[in-house]
Amino acid sequence: MKLRFHILILAAFLTILAVSFAEACPTCKESLNEHGGNLIRGYFWSIMFMMSMPFLILGGLSSIFYLDVRRARRMQAESESAASAGTTS
Repeated sequence: MKLRFHILILAAFLTILAVSFAEACPTCKESLNEHGGNLIRGYFWSIMFMMSMPFLILGGLSSIFYLDVRRARRMQAESESAASAGTTS
């Protein structure tokens, strides 16, 4: 447990140090100086769109599976009740 914690701390520290080396490509950097706000707004919305996709996909698939399980349980309950009603008659 301690080893994992130390590795996590080391990874966080190295990430913080590497931020200063990570810069945008020269074309984006120059374009940012020229176009300013519109480019920043465009980056913001593209990042938001990319970040939302995994959640939307996972949420959609989860709801489909949940509804399928509910439907299967309902059908099973109906068939069991029909079978028990048929045996008691």
